[in-house]
Amino acid sequence: MTHLYLIRHGEAEANIKPIVAGMKGDTGLTLRGRLQAERLRDRLARTHEIAADVLIASTLPRARQTAEIIQPALGLPIIFDDEVQELYVGEADGMMNAEAWATYGTPDFEAAPLRPIAPGGESWGGFSLRVATALTRITSTHAGKTIVIVCHGGVIDNSFIHFLQMPSMVLPPTDFHTRNTSITHWEYVHRRNRLLWRLNSYNDIEHLHDIGAFESVRWEDTDSSHIAAPVPIEE
Repeated sequence: MTHLYLIRHGEAEANIKPIVAGMKGDTGLTLRGRLQAERLRDRLARTHEIAADVLIASTLPRARQTAEIIQPALGLPIIFDDEVQELYVGEADGMMNAEAWATYGTPDFEAAPLRPIAPGGESWGGFSLRVATALTRITSTHAGKTIVIVCHGGVIDNSFIHFLQMPSMVLPPTDFHTRNTSITHWEYVHRRNRLLWRLNSYNDIEHLHDIGAFESVRWEDTDSSHIAAPVPIEE
């Protein structure tokens, strides 16, 4: 049976500044983010709850660093994969959010799901399609194995859209709040005479119980008098 574990990266510098963080703007984890990843590593080493066969990570620094920290607990080489990056931000990469929104317009994925965030970047619909394609490729290539992917909030959100067969070209009628270093566990099971994806857990942050689970304010929750926080899928 195929098991898929999706792990969100630890708290990133870009979440705090806030900055539009593609490969250029992503300066990696905060001290708190490293501590979160270390707590997850120690949990996995202690419990052996994930007997992974494959360890995949996004190539963005915040995910790469998280994967490198937890790697000793899984004992596997890291396979880096560009296709499980967060939404591609194009020319906005490295800009402060307020500057990017002033230049390219504030992202509104609900009203304009097919509008790229900036030239060279992705729309919500394009991002959703990329994630679905990547998850299909990875789970097909490693069918019957236990797969760990260290990735991003938007990728994990889109796993719900993909596996639950929700409309993918528009924002879902639900609000996900995927925590840093949380574990989401999907399993491919035989049910009703066919194979189906079953969600076993979401937002598992047991390893953070004594250090809290602080999250940055999302940009869409602020009014126009505030500096925007990170793009909507990155909290």
